[in-house]
Amino acid sequence: MALELTASPVVDATLQFHKYKKMAEAAIAQIDDVALFAKADDESNSIAVVIAHIGGNLKSRWTDFLTSDGEKPWRNRDAEFEPSFNSRADLLVLWESGWQATFDTMATLTDADLGRIVTIRREDHTVLQAIGRSVAHCAYHVGQIVWMAKHHKGAEWKTLTMPKRPAVS
Repeated sequence: MALELTASPVVDATLQFHKYKKMAEAAIAQIDDVALFAKADDESNSIAVVIAHIGGNLKSRWTDFLTSDGEKPWRNRDAEFEPSFNSRADLLVLWESGWQATFDTMATLTDADLGRIVTIRREDHTVLQAIGRSVAHCAYHVGQIVWMAKHHKGAEWKTLTMPKRPAVS
């Protein structure tokens, strides 16, 4: 998926968010519900837990982004790591609400906002730093989703990026 060439950090970040959302959703679409809720071991998170965490994180960070701390009092971060979803549909509602908050807020930002100060967990960040932090956080967890989905799908996995080149003999 080629990215559009822009000179705007806000537009670039929005494109990156869309890229990671699409990649995660393509991975999630390849797996069944057993794989969605499976854990590799007792210390691991399932894909479902990572989805819930991303959704909760994005909703908290991007709701009232310029005017309130990114860690909202109504968010229960620890609960995101306790499996509480019984269906894919319910889980994806939280996922979509987080992404919607992100895209709605990104649509209101301009490059002139990049030096403004926002707070995340009582720490000051420029808007540019907060955007970078959020993109990196999403990329990290989307990588986990893709890796776990690929593991569960095995040889039936349909690559999301460039396929491996065949061995040259």
